[in-house]
Amino acid sequence: MNSSTPATKNKTSKAGSSIRKVLPFVAAIGSLLAIWQIVAFFLPVYLLPDVPFVFKRLFRSFTNPDFMNGIKSSLLRLAVGYPVACLFGAVLGLLGGASKAFALYLRSLISILQSIPPITWVPFFVILLGFGNATIITVITIASFFPMALSVLNATEGVNRTHLELARVLGASKSQQVTKVFAPESLPAFMTGAQVAFGNAWRSLIAAEMVGGATSGLGYYSSWRGEIADMEGVLLSIMCIGAIAAILDHLVLERLKRKLLHWRYVQGGNE
Repeated sequence: MNSSTPATKNKTSKAGSSIRKVLPFVAAIGSLLAIWQIVAFFLPVYLLPDVPFVFKRLFRSFTNPDFMNGIKSSLLRLAVGYPVACLFGAVLGLLGGASKAFALYLRSLISILQSIPPITWVPFFVILLGFGNATIITVITIASFFPMALSVLNATEGVNRTHLELARVLGASKSQQVTKVFAPESLPAFMTGAQVAFGNAWRSLIAAEMVGGATSGLGYYSSWRGEIADMEGVLLSIMCIGAIAAILDHLVLERLKRKLLHWRYVQGGNE
């Protein structure tokens, strides 16, 4: 006699699904560490330290106030520049849906400016704003604005025309069309744009900290350690940069996407 209940089966199914999602990620990390360690066997320790040595150094660094304050500085800069870029990108992208003339202007502007690597803006803003947070946050905002604006703008072009025409027949104003039709139907594109924008923001943050006159942050730490040929310090900073990005992307943005777009993951038991 089978004593398992539907609730038990559901929990088991969810647990199995979670394991299947985690395993590829764990395998990717394991393969990278294995390659690193294999190469380290053939190189002097000052060129490529063994994996255990770097992990020990990393754990010690968590008790170092300067190192932890650097991580906080990087996250605070990201917390300012990235949301601002997402907000402006989404708003301007939605406005492009309401006005074809503005959509053409915005698309032209993006095509011109997004081809410029964000890091090349650093000297310009250093002269304009000086060294420090203002320059770095501005570069983060520029880097993450374009993918968000373009993603939402493209989504507005795919809005269901029947819904749009119905809203017009019912007397919806331009602003109501934006909030009641374009915004809800562009939500999936908004989340996709947010994830792409995050990658741009994080990479630009680290690069700007390395060359933008910062005195704290993960990028500054990596650059400083490289200047004194501290390979352990360089590698642990790279590990932190990758780990924090993965956590924010997979555990924060991905979960937020699944929560906001839960209806897309319900079918087939993907939740």
